[in-house]
Parts: sequence; C-alpha cells; structure tokens
Amino acid sequence: MGTTTRIPCLLSVEGFPEWKYRIKKYIKMKDFKVWRSILKGPVRIITTLANGQIIDKVYVDYTDEDFKKVEEQERALATLTMALSPDIAQGFKEYDSAKALWEALIEVYEGNEDMKQSRQDMLRQKFNMFNYVLGETLEAQLQRFTTLTTEMSAAGIYVTKSEINKKLLNSLPKA
Repeated sequence: MGTTTRIPCLLSVEGFPEWKYRIKKYIKMKDFKVWRSILKGPVRIITTLANGQIIDKVYVDYTDEDFKKVEEQERALATLTMALSPDIAQGFKEYDSAKALWEALIEVYEGNEDMKQSRQDMLRQKFNMFNYVLGETLEAQLQRFTTLTTEMSAAGIYVTKSEINKKLLNSLPKA
C-alpha cells in the first residue's frame, strides 16, 4: 500500500477506499502543490493582446513561471498514473489532466448516489449479521471486525462507540 518512498498502487476495486486515503496523504507529503493541482485542474497559460483579446500563450513565449505551472500539472498526472496498476490504468488513458483522472477514478470506483446508498446498506447488513465464525481465532475475528467498521466509516456510516462495543462483545464466542 505504499511507503514514504514508494507510491501506493491501486490494484483492485475493493482496495479503492484505502488507496484513495493513502494516495492523498502520499501526494500531500511529497509535494502539496501537486495535490492542489489535482484539485484545481489544469491551468490555462494565456496572454493578453494589445487589443485586449485573451489567447493561449505560444509555447516558445512561456516564462519560467509558466513552465513551473505546466510541470506541476504534469507531475500531478504522472503521480496518479503511476499509482494505478497496469490493468486499471488501461481504462483511464484518455484523461490528460490530473483533475479529470481523479474525478473519473472516484466516479468509477465510488459510483453515483444510488451505488453509495447500496454499499452503505450492504455494510449495515454485514455489521448487523456480524458474528463469530466457528474455528476462527480471536485475532482474526477482531481483524475482520476492525476492517468492517473502517469500511463503514469510509462509506459515511457512523456508529457510536457503545454500539460497536456491544456488537463486538455479543459476537465473541461463548468460551
């Protein structure tokens, strides 16, 4: 899932919520300007003619400041692109700005409001049905429960600490 020197890689649909959290942290840690570039989108380099008309600036007329803006955008797009597995990146090659790529990833992997609501319903049901699995170790059960509550939180489902504690205690094996 990445380290301070290795970018987190999105490998599957199931890993998207965790990847989204980690890639945000990674990019902000490496260069906050790159994250800002993802949020703001591409900057249009323009110039104003003598008659007041605004046009795109010719590449050969770029200033050092203009090149910095373009380089920042390219770093943002490259960072997001490199964070995708080859199989996933294949479906997103048409995006030429980091903002467009980021928004497309969110739309595809988080879905629209109906899909989000469906996911929330499924997670609530999993929480309500959570129970001990015969032969499961206590550590494995706690890991499964922690994963479920983390997924619920990421999906916008907020459960009180007392509800979480009560559910966990009631799901423990009788022994």
